[in-house]
Amino acid sequence: MLPEHDVTPEEILDRAGGLVLSGGADIEPSCYGDSAEPDEDLLLNPGRDKLEIELAREALDVDLPIYGICRGMQVLNVAMGGRLVRGLDDHGATSGESAYHRIYISPGSKLAAVVGSGGFVRVNSRHRHGARDAHKSRSLLASAYSLEDGVIEALESPNHRWVIGVQFHPERRLEVPPHFDRLFQSLVERAAERLAGLQKG
Repeated sequence: MLPEHDVTPEEILDRAGGLVLSGGADIEPSCYGDSAEPDEDLLLNPGRDKLEIELAREALDVDLPIYGICRGMQVLNVAMGGRLVRGLDDHGATSGESAYHRIYISPGSKLAAVVGSGGFVRVNSRHRHGARDAHKSRSLLASAYSLEDGVIEALESPNHRWVIGVQFHPERRLEVPPHFDRLFQSLVERAAERLAGLQKG
């Protein structure tokens, strides 16, 4: 659904089993109480920001399964009251090529349970913005960190059935370990369960 379509978030999600928040443009700093520097090079789409933040909040209110990828994880954080840090080292965000780095996934987290293990793993990176602990929503838990700069690489909600965001790009399947495919698989399963429950109701 595009921002220019005259449809409310409630109408969009009424028939949805889950919500995927994908990568894309930078989030307008005013969405998290900040302002851009005059010389800051930002690629913005305010209409998309407004729509996705509203969608995320509505989805959280009805406990819809949510999967955030890169910008999508940032949208999730902002929608729940968090902030972002900008001006991170360019991790492939402008070169068009992915960079790579190691992250640590917390054992016992929902993310570790879905992908099958915690610990150290190498992932891709294509972002300039992100969040550290000081910027994280208080309603979210950080379940993975970059070993290089301490940037949060995954967030999840302890108060919802299935809400996970990752800063890297599992959809670029040749660039990450294959067990990250389980994130998509798990989301589809949770979405199917939700839709089945709605049909019974």
